[in-house]
Amino acid sequence: MAGIEHHHELDASGLYCPEPVMMLHNKMREIGVGDVLLVRATDPSTERDIPKFCNFLGHELLQHIQENEIYRYYIRKGGS
Repeated sequence: MAGIEHHHELDASGLYCPEPVMMLHNKMREIGVGDVLLVRATDPSTERDIPKFCNFLGHELLQHIQENEIYRYYIRKGGS
């Protein structure tokens, strides 16, 4: 299934809270403002944690897709 065009990827599959969000936080520091990151995860808690992360830090959650036990998040890095 095709998703949104993205510039970077982060695979947090097999990891559990808090590792996916910690990895996401580090990855967002590495990418440029306006870039889109695809995050893949298997931990259901990311459905709660990643939207909160984006809201708190000013990133835009463009799309969230769940396919079986895989969660995909497309996130555009906000400015500041």
